[in-house]
Amino acid sequence: MATPLGRLIRRHAEQAVADALTDTRVVLVNGARQSGKSTLVRQVAKTDNTEWRDLDDPLTRQAALSDPSGFVDFPTRMVIDEIQRAPELLLAIKSQVDARPSPGRYLLTGSSRLMALRGLPDTLPGRMETIELWPFSQGEIDGRPDGFIDAIFTRGPELRHSSTVTRADYAERLVRGGYPEAVARPNARRRQRFFDSYVGDLINREVMQLSEIERTAELRALIKLLATRSGQLLVIQALSRELGLPGTTTTRFLALLEEVFLVKRVPAWSKNINNRAVHTPKIAFVDSGVAASLLGADAHGLLRPGSAFGPLLEGFVLMELARQTTWSDTLVELFHYRTKDKVEVDAVLETRQGRVVGIEVKAASTVRADDFRGLRHLAERVGSDFVAGVVLHTGTQTFSFGDRLLAVPVSALWETHAPG
Repeated sequence: MATPLGRLIRRHAEQAVADALTDTRVVLVNGARQSGKSTLVRQVAKTDNTEWRDLDDPLTRQAALSDPSGFVDFPTRMVIDEIQRAPELLLAIKSQVDARPSPGRYLLTGSSRLMALRGLPDTLPGRMETIELWPFSQGEIDGRPDGFIDAIFTRGPELRHSSTVTRADYAERLVRGGYPEAVARPNARRRQRFFDSYVGDLINREVMQLSEIERTAELRALIKLLATRSGQLLVIQALSRELGLPGTTTTRFLALLEEVFLVKRVPAWSKNINNRAVHTPKIAFVDSGVAASLLGADAHGLLRPGSAFGPLLEGFVLMELARQTTWSDTLVELFHYRTKDKVEVDAVLETRQGRVVGIEVKAASTVRADDFRGLRHLAERVGSDFVAGVVLHTGTQTFSFGDRLLAVPVSALWETHAPG
């Protein structure tokens, strides 16, 4: 069954935007195209005296470029949708908020990381708060709490969760992803058409605006190659060799794909660890549905031996964790860990106080003691700051595997309530 778009609620992001508008002059909602930015902003700014300007409209964009100062001179709140279409407006906005520094004057949306735009001046330090909007989390789709990060740091090895989600259900979630339009479409064929057009539009509109590139065929090949390596180490030299591209070109392409929120790098973690740690980041697709589409994977095929289920599930978990870091009360950063001896932990969450949770992802529904090898290694290195080591699996129950070590169903990510 498709999920009606009207039922999907951005409860975390709505609150963040509403809070920012009370004490910040300019609020930017930044995120991937088709992630629901405009819908979110309409929900937050639904007042009669809010002026709405959409820069995807050619006439509106021309008016903005012709007279930036006049365009943004408005007595009440102004929403400017797709601000990256006319970044020249930011200087005019700076002038307005400096002259009349009341909170919530401008609410902007953007589909590219604004500071990456060529020639963009650093115009709004201290005046603008940025809120990143991702495709829907599983909790937002299901109406569940999305409280895993707060729960694991508060309860540690006392966390317990049982699940009714099956391996087939996980496969369906992987290929569906979280883009609102994909979630709402009734069948796999219709979703596939959305994903195909989404990637094409992203290259033709967003990437081309950021940088004039001639090798679009090579860029498309890189995107497909990255889909096969989602959740794996990002070795630029290996990518360049396989694509026949200079390393500088591959590096530039990767930066562009990050800037339009198609992929995300997960940095390596090495604090308090000896020099045997590998410093290479991981790469993951922001949306598992896009990655599965590029691989030609369907939910049924993912259940076969030798499928891409494992790598897609790891990328899926990494991005669910990344989403939660934007709203959890526990302030954490997301890393991965790997040594030169190939001891690894798929995800490492670290608080600003140095407390650490390690997470391994297993596509199997059963867990063995050997699956905790990397987590035990991490616990030994971190010592008393190690809160818990978790193996997320596709089974249904939570089991203890020793001191601060747990096997927990993957669905705990979105079905666990935060304490309180």
